[in-house]
Amino acid sequence: MRLYELIRFTVKVRTPAAVLDRLQPVLTDPRSAARLMGCWLSDIGPQNQILVLRGFADETTRQQERERVLLEQDAFGIGEYLLNMQIDDYTLFPFLEPLLPGAHGPFYELREYDLVPSGLTPTVEGWRKAVGPRTAENYSNVYGAFYATSGQLPRYLHIWPYASLEQRLDVRSRAVADGVWPPENSGPQLTTMISTVGRPAAFSPLQ
Repeated sequence: MRLYELIRFTVKVRTPAAVLDRLQPVLTDPRSAARLMGCWLSDIGPQNQILVLRGFADETTRQQERERVLLEQDAFGIGEYLLNMQIDDYTLFPFLEPLLPGAHGPFYELREYDLVPSGLTPTVEGWRKAVGPRTAENYSNVYGAFYATSGQLPRYLHIWPYASLEQRLDVRSRAVADGVWPPENSGPQLTTMISTVGRPAAFSPLQ
């Protein structure tokens, strides 16, 4: 599966628990053409945000689901709590396979980087060379990396699970000190970097 979308729901203060209760039957409906990959409540970063990653078998299926979301009165059943919704389309880097569902967290860091106009190809090539050493046993796994195909472009998203915030700091520090990360030539491609750390919803396939 190569095609994904990331949905950001911004909801009213003190309503995320109620929102997740409403979202669960919609996102886990076995009849849905969208495959739920992960669902997180923001913990560090913008607050009162719920992030949903879904995968699609093909572009037609993704577009059909987008039309449903846009045209239905309350497609996710959370209209009374919803302040804002943003949906962005992503394609998985060609040499990566996402981690299987399971307990990889419980802290997931979603990092979104805006790139200079010519920055995507050197970014992908840098990742191709560096991601193997960075995800070796003595560091940590990456869930996946994806380049955006909608919204502000070029842009990419990478998602990292950690057992603790302490592990995150340790791994990131050692990877830099050891020279295995960041990918070569990555700095000149970057303009804006945004990070959100989320905790998984009880029904998220990624825990």
